[in-house]
Amino acid sequence: MDIIINGINPKNIPSNIPDTPISIPASKSICNRVLTIVALSDGVGDVYNVSDCDDTNAIINAITMHKKGEKYINIGAAGTAMRFMTAMLALRTKATVTIDGSARMRKRPIKELVDVLCQLGAKIEYAGESDSCPPLLIHQAPMRGGIVSINGSISSQYISALMMIAPGLSDGLTINITGGLVSRPYVEMTAAIMRDFGAQVLCTDNQITIKQGDYQSRTYSVENDWSAASYWYEIRSLIPDVNLRLASLHKNSTQGDSKVAEIFKLFGVETEYTSDGVLLTYNPKSVAERIDIDLQNQPDLAQTIVVTACLKGIPFRISGLSTLRIKETDRISALISQLAKLGYTVRETEDATLESDSVRRSCDKAPAIETFDDHRMAMAFAPASIVVPGITIEDAEVVSKSYPKYWEHLKLIGFTLSE
Repeated sequence: MDIIINGINPKNIPSNIPDTPISIPASKSICNRVLTIVALSDGVGDVYNVSDCDDTNAIINAITMHKKGEKYINIGAAGTAMRFMTAMLALRTKATVTIDGSARMRKRPIKELVDVLCQLGAKIEYAGESDSCPPLLIHQAPMRGGIVSINGSISSQYISALMMIAPGLSDGLTINITGGLVSRPYVEMTAAIMRDFGAQVLCTDNQITIKQGDYQSRTYSVENDWSAASYWYEIRSLIPDVNLRLASLHKNSTQGDSKVAEIFKLFGVETEYTSDGVLLTYNPKSVAERIDIDLQNQPDLAQTIVVTACLKGIPFRISGLSTLRIKETDRISALISQLAKLGYTVRETEDATLESDSVRRSCDKAPAIETFDDHRMAMAFAPASIVVPGITIEDAEVVSKSYPKYWEHLKLIGFTLSE
């Protein structure tokens, strides 16, 4: 489904916007880790405020199918599910099982994780055309603990997957991280959640040590998603006259993307923490003349920040984007090509850095934004309709991957959408 979207008309803004908190989704990053840990503890524990999105549903479905003894598990386009479930199945499967995914997933490498799992005793074969990508054939095999090394510059999810199965390995596990570590806050999130469930985890800059032991039973309430909040920060920066409230966001969050509150000060958005979430206000004096930031630890904010900088005419240099190549799409190329349709020239340097003067030149008439099966492309570009009314977002249903009610929520604050 393609949709034509027009941004908020200041004359038609609903009067209750400042007082009605927007209930963004629960954090899928937290949900996916908690659900995996609960499954590794044989389902002991109650989880509340579970995210209703494709990625989390893929985890739930995979865990359910594993419990039923299914021999084929398809996790679709959910990269987190592929990494976490590969590790869980390697440790826990009692039969041979195939884990597969979408056409794009079959092009997303997983070799770094598979190699380490095999070092620990797992028996995994590549069952498709590639010798580094899914589908995978995972056999029952005894696994052991020990000391392993893994390149941390590719994906932090490989490390999180290893961490979560570590308490179930004899003698535990020590992970030496080589090549630096991208998205470090996600590894720290994994460690924090594991500790919440009783695991003993010690993290230093380049090493993680986890002792053997059983996860403990507990209830867990998942906080809302700071990544999803970023689109509302983008919207707030483009409509200075109306405050926005977002429900159930916490200042001392384990989510690395909570840094959006700090970053968006550069766009004029101020964050006030309240008893039920945050209030977003606008301070024109804090808008930066130029932005130069490193997003190595918050790569999922890249699309939102790049698009916002262009729309607000703020020159930028944004580095630390190497992992964007292996996301749902090549997000670097996608940003460059789709912002060109809106009249902005964005350049990539050799070190995965994006730069632009954010000067808007010739714009396509009625631009159609390709989403490339990437939920974040759709959600980051939708607010552009405030500046460029009547843009089309192609395959708009892709937002179901993380934020199924996104379009519904935009309508609530005055966006108009039509198929």
